[in-house]
Amino acid sequence: MRHISCPEDIENDRKIYTGHAPISAVLELPTDENVRDYLLEAEGRKRRRPTQVHRAISDTLDNYSHNFSVLNSGIVIVARNCQIDEKNKQLLLGGASIINGAQTQGVIRDFLRDSENGLPEVHIKFEVVVTQDEALIAEVSIARNFQNDVMTLSIAGRRGYLDELEQSLRAKLPGRKLQKSETELSEDYIKTERLLQVITALIPEQLWPRDGEVNKVYTYSQKAKCLREFEETYKKAKDPTCPDHDEFARLYQFYLDMVADADTLYAKWKKHQGFRGSGLHAIKRDSRTGEILDVPDGLVFPILAALSVFATKTKKGWRISPPDLFNDEELIRVAKTAYIEIAKSDPNRMGKTKACYSQLNEITSLYKKLTRSSN
Repeated sequence: MRHISCPEDIENDRKIYTGHAPISAVLELPTDENVRDYLLEAEGRKRRRPTQVHRAISDTLDNYSHNFSVLNSGIVIVARNCQIDEKNKQLLLGGASIINGAQTQGVIRDFLRDSENGLPEVHIKFEVVVTQDEALIAEVSIARNFQNDVMTLSIAGRRGYLDELEQSLRAKLPGRKLQKSETELSEDYIKTERLLQVITALIPEQLWPRDGEVNKVYTYSQKAKCLREFEETYKKAKDPTCPDHDEFARLYQFYLDMVADADTLYAKWKKHQGFRGSGLHAIKRDSRTGEILDVPDGLVFPILAALSVFATKTKKGWRISPPDLFNDEELIRVAKTAYIEIAKSDPNRMGKTKACYSQLNEITSLYKKLTRSSN
């Protein structure tokens, strides 16, 4: 086993290990955090037919077990903590789960159960991600189960889930196109996952589809989750038999109404010249003119979430309409304070810290109340 954490891992309080282990060592690992369990599991339902992947793993174990460690991609495990016992060559994991490799584990279990010659001397590669960041665990599980996150987008595009969204976008921004498959990677296409993150951050409280407190921290870093939530919204909005049909139909209309404005609003804040003179080192500037070239998403998303307070249903659909007495400079001032005092000048920390979102939301909510009072 080797410790292979990179500087970014260390900075974000996680550890990465890799190595080989006997195949019997993976048998009892749970798969709670995995996006799918062993597909051939027979508990409580009819046993499914083995797929080509299952047959290939089984064939390697049966006939080429000496090559299994190089022919199989291995398993990825997540754990909340770990202890290393060098003397006994053991890695003790706490809160562990396989997040990629459930099919491999299942085939190994079947293989060892049916083996007539006892346990063979076969090893499997493993990677262990040790972290207590629950949001990251979910994202890693999703990402590691697809060669590319965009594959999920490609499925949504193929099923037509994004067609109306693109039509609404082009109605207001004729030159813009949504990325709807993994092959559409040029600058001509808007990154759809990122756009859905922005729209989700802009959803007002009255349309928020989940019970409990409105918490938008995940919109900054969990693009796969935002895409899944859009897919869920689309399907429920299109299904009149769904108990929550009306609620999700209103939310889906918000996506359609806001898609062009969300793209414009995100682009505005990514290069907002109001950050000139802020002294925030994470912001990219033109060294000659001082022009703002890029504001990190960790700063942008709490701002976008705060602007959702100003979401208003008009005759032409949903809009983000700040009151006349509001100005961006005040929001930038509060964002700078949160960035320095709460996030300790770390844009990634700001994007993932609920207190930063709350502080910015307080200022926009105050302006909304003042506007109501004056009216």
